[in-house]
Amino acid sequence: MRPIRKVLIANRGEIAVRVLRGCRRMGIGTVAVFSGADRDALHVRMADEAYPIGPPPPSKSYLAIPKLVEVARRAGADAVHPGYGFLSENPAFAAAVTEAGLAFIGPTAPVMQRMGGKVEARLAAREAGVPTVPGSTRGVTGLEGLKRLASEVGFPLMLKATGGGGGKGIRVVERAEDLPGAFRVATEEARKAFGNPEVYVERWLKDPRHVEIQIAGDLHGHVIHLMERECSTQRRHQKLIEESPSPALDDDLRRRMGEAAVRLASAIGYTNLGTMEFLLDAEGSFRFLEVNARLQVEHPVTEMVTGLDLVELQIRIAQGEPLPVRQEDVRPVGHAVEARVCAEDPEHDFVPSVGRITDLQFPGGKGVRVDSGVYLGQEVSLHYDPLLLKVIAHGRDRGEALDRLALALGELRLEGVRTGAPLLREYLQDPEFRAGRFHTGSLATFLRGRRSSAAADGDLDAALIAAALFRHTDGRGAGRPSSSRADAGPWLQAARVEGLRP
Repeated sequence: MRPIRKVLIANRGEIAVRVLRGCRRMGIGTVAVFSGADRDALHVRMADEAYPIGPPPPSKSYLAIPKLVEVARRAGADAVHPGYGFLSENPAFAAAVTEAGLAFIGPTAPVMQRMGGKVEARLAAREAGVPTVPGSTRGVTGLEGLKRLASEVGFPLMLKATGGGGGKGIRVVERAEDLPGAFRVATEEARKAFGNPEVYVERWLKDPRHVEIQIAGDLHGHVIHLMERECSTQRRHQKLIEESPSPALDDDLRRRMGEAAVRLASAIGYTNLGTMEFLLDAEGSFRFLEVNARLQVEHPVTEMVTGLDLVELQIRIAQGEPLPVRQEDVRPVGHAVEARVCAEDPEHDFVPSVGRITDLQFPGGKGVRVDSGVYLGQEVSLHYDPLLLKVIAHGRDRGEALDRLALALGELRLEGVRTGAPLLREYLQDPEFRAGRFHTGSLATFLRGRRSSAAADGDLDAALIAAALFRHTDGRGAGRPSSSRADAGPWLQAARVEGLRP
């Protein structure tokens, strides 16, 4: 294959910036695309060339395959990098790029069809002897078909988009009567995010850990894994903190999970990068969940513990080079942890936050990295995913990495929109998380406890106000006779219990 000289990045935000930087380090030209909402975005400012592709709705811009292929041709690109999200796992896009005579920096369309499709990936895993999470073996777009699948799998269950990931198009359904509403929401979300409304059914497992294995395969038949990532810190199936290595794995379990991932990838002829995702129970049994046939949001933690540049690796594989390392060469150095900083308000149920960034200061220091797609003065809109940036920290061990990340999140200053950074910094100090005793439901439990504490604090504030009023009026309320101090009841007593009143 010929060397890649110019790449069109079919994406936006921080991942577009990350790919741009990777290309620049390799001396490769870059072409950005942008919607009407992203005319002044950072990836547009940084690219060698930039082209408009339509109005803000993704269906008319970042999901418009003919437009993207035409821009790539017109710009003289050799290859297309899809980033993550949008069309990154769409086999029709990969096929269109290849048919246009360009290299697609990712798995081939046939492999993506099988492995990127969640249902097909489950079937492939079973054929390769890899245990899977119980669920359907076909996807559906109609409610009646879904009801039949649900009766086979049983409740509680999950609806999951067959064509994507990132927490989009996922709903937990505990009762049959909730199925129609969950189906409408999941299919519409999947259609908007991935251009494909199809969903499949999976048995819902309570409180597992989510551990994924990064794989890499070249065009010469060699496949290896690049260690695991722990992704159990999630809210509504959206990962917020990821780390490598996982505190849940010992050397034997790591070896077995890695071998299972490589066996599955080899069986299907997988090339380029991908992630095999597994659920892990308390007894150490793992079950295949799905494949993300693309670069992951959390790829920086793998880069920091392996020393490999995964974007560069993707490009080199796409232009026909063999893998630069063997399996025995992959050894983790230290520990890395990543926090996703999103434009949302944790104090109000994580509603999206919009506005202009009025102050911005990134953290720094030894072992700290920031992958960002924003700049001072940028307008943050509601059109796309709320991820603004990622803060990643590396340390000699897990404790040092967590400490560095907490300090970095405290040093981050981003004004004009609300973000989840303060909450994540708080969670990093949670004793159970620090001890490595957590699962996919742990952050939700932490948030419930946090809300309960806030409510108790609110009750105490009310008690103090009531007690002060009682003392000021000597127990006489409006329109009522004088009463003893004991009549203040629980309000005054609560203030005394807290040691705030004599």
